[in-house]
Amino acid sequence: MSDTPEVEPEGGIVAELEHMTEAERAAHEAEVAEAVAPDREIAVEVGDTLLELRDVTMRFGGLVAMDSVSFSIKRGEILGLIGPNGAGKTTCFNAMTGVYRPTSGQVLLEDRPLGRAKRHQITHRGIARTFQNIRLFGEMTALENVVVGADARHQTSVVGALLRLPRHHREEREAIDRAMALLEFMGIADRAADKAKNLPYGYQRRLEIARALATEPKLLCLDEPAAGFNPAEKDELMGLIRKIRDDGYTVLLIEHDMRLVMGVTDRIVVLEFGKKIAEGLPAEIRDNPAVIAAYLGVPDEEDTDGAA
Repeated sequence: MSDTPEVEPEGGIVAELEHMTEAERAAHEAEVAEAVAPDREIAVEVGDTLLELRDVTMRFGGLVAMDSVSFSIKRGEILGLIGPNGAGKTTCFNAMTGVYRPTSGQVLLEDRPLGRAKRHQITHRGIARTFQNIRLFGEMTALENVVVGADARHQTSVVGALLRLPRHHREEREAIDRAMALLEFMGIADRAADKAKNLPYGYQRRLEIARALATEPKLLCLDEPAAGFNPAEKDELMGLIRKIRDDGYTVLLIEHDMRLVMGVTDRIVVLEFGKKIAEGLPAEIRDNPAVIAAYLGVPDEEDTDGAA
């Protein structure tokens, strides 16, 4: 990419941050937040309903992957979506992001049905996601990967891009600036010029989140972001998710690691065999008998009788 700025592989922004005073660091972080999304109103208080599922059912032939599932996501919260393998969590994500169209029921974003909107239209309306299996452009640099996400908000026509009109140049420059700010926000600005395939696994996870944030989403959906992480990396991820929410984003999290889910979410929805079996605060979910049975199983009556 010809307009990609040169980036120091070592030192640079990271080294500068280490020598900043607390006040200088706070001012710098405010500048980064402004560059990431200058038009976004930052408000971390939990507010009105942002997204709602109303009796969503997904059938694949004779298989019912989701059975009349209903729940809402409040603006400014971190909502966890959990359940055993095969519970329907990823199917739910796919129904929300346009990969699947619900067999019945509705998904509404800000009280407007998504209906038959295509994936790119849903992204433009404000829903972005990551994937359990990382999907990056391996031969592109980290910076270029994030710029691709920023392109979702560009207004330049194909003709304008081909003719390289002033508007195209301006949007391209703004996209690069915002992408660099996002890489810094995610803590990987020092690897901006590296090809994505050469980044450590944890950096690739952060890069995928940065690319999703580049679309300026109202709702960020994270699908198993801690997959393959060690305990220390999971702790860092919890801090990163809180940081994302504190910067004004709403987050939906699918995750198997219960310690991470309990430690970072505001509310939790639990699915089992495609049905919602519980919803509530983390403490309520942790002590819910139906949730415990779904994860740990319950003894059969015959086993109980035999033991007696």
